[in-house]
Amino acid sequence: MRTQPGGEMMDYLSAFAPHITGLIQQKRVLGDKYDSEPGILRRFDTFCRECHPSEVTITRELMLAWAVKRPGEHPATLQGRITPVKELAKYMMRLGYNAFCLPKGMMPRIPRDMPHIYSNDELKRIFIQTDHCHYCSSAPHRHLVMPVFFRLLYSCGLRVTEARLLKVEDVDLSEGVITVMNAKLDRHRQLPVSPDMLTRLKAYRQNIHLLSRPKDCFFPGRDLKPMTIGNVEKNLRKFLWKAGISHGGRGKGPRVHDFRHTFAVHCLRRWVLEGTDLRAHLPVLQTYLGQVSLGDTADYLHLTADLFPNITEQVERVLGNIIPETGGYDETN
Repeated sequence: MRTQPGGEMMDYLSAFAPHITGLIQQKRVLGDKYDSEPGILRRFDTFCRECHPSEVTITRELMLAWAVKRPGEHPATLQGRITPVKELAKYMMRLGYNAFCLPKGMMPRIPRDMPHIYSNDELKRIFIQTDHCHYCSSAPHRHLVMPVFFRLLYSCGLRVTEARLLKVEDVDLSEGVITVMNAKLDRHRQLPVSPDMLTRLKAYRQNIHLLSRPKDCFFPGRDLKPMTIGNVEKNLRKFLWKAGISHGGRGKGPRVHDFRHTFAVHCLRRWVLEGTDLRAHLPVLQTYLGQVSLGDTADYLHLTADLFPNITEQVERVLGNIIPETGGYDETN
């Protein structure tokens, strides 16, 4: 069989072929997109045929051979290569096979960069530059898209892919609610927008989407298709440069995802200064961020306290030790 991104099946020819196809089918029945993993599993299938043709189950030796770091391979890439094979091992174990699943402690550690939290002044300077974005014939809506797109990232804490894949039908201007359909783990959520953001969205839609269909891209790029992540990052670097905000270069910050981090930290700081009950409001922030674990959301409390020492005492007094430090700000969270 053959599975390409989008659902078709690939050719799997090793002894693991029926288990690979079974795993993919199970994942999709359970609602997972599972688009990139089949390609990784095909590489594993080829690896098994060429290097371990006699293996009929995932042994410790086979797993460790697959998990060897390649020259120049980033830890995140290695982790992404191992994870689907771990899932395959778990699937085979559920079927009664004596398969080896790489323990969590043996997974490669991904170094986490400290998020860049934009100051109010930096945000103001960036948004001024987005407002001055000029017309581009190859992307004729760019000068209208950029001011709204980046403000929406910050005002709702959206992941960049969630924002760039929004459709016209996902933005309900009568109710002032955005429905995020392309969320991590396929967890859809509805987010109210602020009055100022709603005003901007209404003006934006009037300029671009009077004749659009419900399924059309809300933030169109070239050929009216969704902007790529690379295109968004490229535009941000231009705005940062024009705003006089230094950029660390390729792979360094500030990044587009830092608008999301900034949204979370600014919300928490405001709530602390206003004397708001953080226990009651953390689930609200969790909903906006679309995070499964409250601990992931609570990581921002520690970051907020680190960045604003004057509120550390208030945070500790309100929360005590009920939320442990986990030390991670996942770029995909």
